[in-house]
Amino acid sequence: MSNELQLQTGPYRTTFIGTEIVRESTKDEWEVYGEILRRVDEAKQWAIGDWLVDGKRHYGDGLYQNAAVILGLDENYLRHCKSLCETLLCDVRRHALTFEHHRQVASLKLIVEDKDKLKLGNDTDYDKIQEFLSIAEKDSLSVRDLRDSVSTYKRRQQDEIRLANEPTKYSVIVADPAWEYDFSVSDSRKIDNNYLPTSIADMSRLKIPAAEDCVLFMWATSPKLNIAFELLAAWGFEYKTCGIWVKDKIGMGYYFRQKHELILIATKGSLQLPDESKRPDSVFSAPRTEHSEKPEISYELIEQMYPEYNKLEMFARTSREGWDSWGDES
Repeated sequence: MSNELQLQTGPYRTTFIGTEIVRESTKDEWEVYGEILRRVDEAKQWAIGDWLVDGKRHYGDGLYQNAAVILGLDENYLRHCKSLCETLLCDVRRHALTFEHHRQVASLKLIVEDKDKLKLGNDTDYDKIQEFLSIAEKDSLSVRDLRDSVSTYKRRQQDEIRLANEPTKYSVIVADPAWEYDFSVSDSRKIDNNYLPTSIADMSRLKIPAAEDCVLFMWATSPKLNIAFELLAAWGFEYKTCGIWVKDKIGMGYYFRQKHELILIATKGSLQLPDESKRPDSVFSAPRTEHSEKPEISYELIEQMYPEYNKLEMFARTSREGWDSWGDES
């Protein structure tokens, strides 16, 4: 066996016993090769996985036993490397992300319909994997942050399945979507740090357990009004009017710094209108508390308007007595 590895960059040629300097290096070449050496262990995991994928045709069921002898590594570790490489081929992998980053997203699956019910299928959701990897790369997410975001998304998938298969239909629904914004995560832009935003495509796909006659209250920020109206239409609701929550603290904004939030009202069917005596003012004031937490008065006004109907809060952060809820923290 030759003692020369096929690893040569610029003036450096690495062998099993060291690195030979074949010519004088520049400072930039020295720094680049240092970065390569830093990534050697990372590359080794991918290389082992791809090697095992190819080795299946040589050893069949005895692959891991033979590979463990050759490499001196645990069989479970080898299975882990091969599985990831089979799922994520080279054209999916990101140079700026680690092996562990990729491992966090590899288990994402598509939701499928089976006998009029939704369930988690066996097919890998490559579009969502690419989406998560892009976010992790753009925002320099740690493995832990990416794992937390993927776990949140998987909980949402289970909520989506439960919601679609929910036998109860609701006459009053409140929705507080986690809108996507265009800027990146940073110390001064905390929106995306507080709760995982949801794409319009994901939200539009939801099957809402709305009764034949139903009223929907949807929270929306001014920059996302066009997306909010798209979502109302996708869910089969017709916009009617809106209310305004005036906050005690000013927020962010590219033109006006926002100090209010809108609650859109939309309907499907012909749910009875609230008694005139129970119709509140369209503008109400309340303090702003935790990120995305909605004021107590908003729930009280809805309960006042529709006391007799069953109620559901979607994308809920907390549970409320007398309401059903689903969401990240409910």
